[in-house]
Amino acid sequence: MDKLNTLFAFEPNSLIGPWRRFGALGPVYEVIGQGTTNSEGERVMRIHVVESGEELDYRLTDLLDDPKDR
Repeated sequence: MDKLNTLFAFEPNSLIGPWRRFGALGPVYEVIGQGTTNSEGERVMRIHVVESGEELDYRLTDLLDDPKDR
């Protein structure tokens, strides 16, 4: 299944809660909610970056590429 079809194969709310990492070695973040869409029309999720305390919108396609933190 390609990434576009994967975006429609689940409910985005199912991503809320787990912690992930920006890439293999990046900072940890927690998915805290659904965003809307960004200026390019891409779906975004609201995340909390643990290290900095920031809350920001993050593209769903990027989130799906990031590994879950253990």
